Amino acid sequence: MSVTAISGSASGIGAAVSAVLRAAGHQVIGIDRDNAEVIADLSTAQGRQAAIAQVLELSGGMLDGLVCCAGVGVTARSCGLVLAVNYFGVSQLLDGLQEALARGRNPAALVIGSVAATQPGAGQQPMTMAMLEGDEGKALALADELGQPHVAYACSKHAITHQARRLAPEWASRGIRLNVVAPGAVQTPLHQASLDDARFGQAVRDFVAPLGRAGRPEEIAALVTFLQSEQAAFIHGSVIFIDGGMDAMVRAPHF
Repeated sequence: MSVTAISGSASGIGAAVSAVLRAAGHQVIGIDRDNAEVIADLSTAQGRQAAIAQVLELSGGMLDGLVCCAGVGVTARSCGLVLAVNYFGVSQLLDGLQEALARGRNPAALVIGSVAATQPGAGQQPMTMAMLEGDEGKALALADELGQPHVAYACSKHAITHQARRLAPEWASRGIRLNVVAPGAVQTPLHQASLDDARFGQAVRDFVAPLGRAGRPEEIAALVTFLQSEQAAFIHGSVIFIDGGMDAMVRAPHF
């Protein structure tokens, strides 16, 4: 039986991925703030370490899969929180569970990124540089000082995508695959909160993918499940968009 840890397992994409893997007979170790096998707050260093320790205990120190779905959006209570969860919450899970994955059977890890990672200028923001340098205090302070949640979100997704790609060659030498899935708008509680927000709701409603709708969590889960399977054994270090054509619409000349 394959053993996979999934952060953000209680709702949205994480819940959909958990359901598909459980239905296929996999053991899932869910990580979330409630309704999960591991209850932890990934916005803090202490919460992340607690999550890692509990996953290692429940898995016996061996994982076949890791799917990092936990994330917050533009309606988070602070810009710093966006970075704390979306970048540091993910990067520290990857670091802390790498050894367990290396002991697994055909191990594969996956990060839920975002089409927002390609937002112009995200890679040049000082907060992005601080994230990639591992300086959480500085990164969060810069995000809160700027005070633009949509920029913080884009930077957090850019940085974690960059980090996953940076780790991929090293992880391959240990037999661990690592990929990023970059969704566009998906019908999740996170997306609904953005739609309902007085600041961002109209912009979200106006930014429609060429296919004319938002994605469904089960559509993202289907791609994630494939990428975690042995059928995808040669896919590694890739960023795969599942966005209804948003990236093609916005960045057509920059393939």
